[in-house]
Amino acid sequence: MKIKEKLYSDGVHISFEVFPPKTDDKYESVKKAVDEIAKVRPSFISVTYGAGGGTSKNTVGIASHIQNDLGVPSIAHLTCVSSTKSEVKEVVRKLKDEGIQNILALRGDIPDGMEYPAEDKFRHAEGLIRLLKEEGDFCIGGACYPEGHVESPNQKEDIRYLKEKVDCGLDFLTTQMFFDNHILYNFLYKIREAGITVPVLPGIMPVTNKNQIKRICSLSGTYLPERFKAIVDRFGDHPAAMQQAGVAYATDQIIDLIANGIDNIHVYSMNKPEIARAIMANLSEIVNG
Repeated sequence: MKIKEKLYSDGVHISFEVFPPKTDDKYESVKKAVDEIAKVRPSFISVTYGAGGGTSKNTVGIASHIQNDLGVPSIAHLTCVSSTKSEVKEVVRKLKDEGIQNILALRGDIPDGMEYPAEDKFRHAEGLIRLLKEEGDFCIGGACYPEGHVESPNQKEDIRYLKEKVDCGLDFLTTQMFFDNHILYNFLYKIREAGITVPVLPGIMPVTNKNQIKRICSLSGTYLPERFKAIVDRFGDHPAAMQQAGVAYATDQIIDLIANGIDNIHVYSMNKPEIARAIMANLSEIVNG
């Protein structure tokens, strides 16, 4: 099933994200976690793609398992900056062979030491999107950044680039994580004014340990509200309490989004079934009511 069909249907749709194992010996443990997440009946599950494409075969394998064995729609991430065009085409072929209809098309982070992608690689996500349009009848998603991409000089320029990317053939967008819903609402107003009309899925990250915060801030400079900082300061050194507080904060964000008319929400639960279960338990009447 194509994700875009879900996004235009009635009701609240909550999806989750997992990452494939970096090594083959971890494959079964990741598969087991995915099996548990599928039990909460998400709208779909997305599978990330390792830096440099090193986990590409496991991305394909996990996405296929989710869709073909568990009966849950899946979407496979595909980054292009670290792989040659022929390598990207080979991954696309494998996805087609497994019947995967949904792909999240991403440029990916430029690796350390790489000045800029070589001629045999895609320089931007647009090239990958055009390839996917040529190679098959895929539902194609893309990324967007409510606080602006770290490489963009300003948000206006970032939105201009986003419009170009959407116009290449994207069916929907998923946002980078954010911790203040007003940032999203402001972003949505601006992109709609710019003529971007595709569905936008807010990306919500339940923060369950304080080390996540350090990594988030170092990579993206995401704004942290004082209320959120207070939670981390108070519970960060107590893992069980931090997990409970992090899930509660994420749930509060999701409920506010739904109350304001946003019915498609993506949760960065990664490979933690307990997080997916807790979120869905908190939303049981809201999602199913």
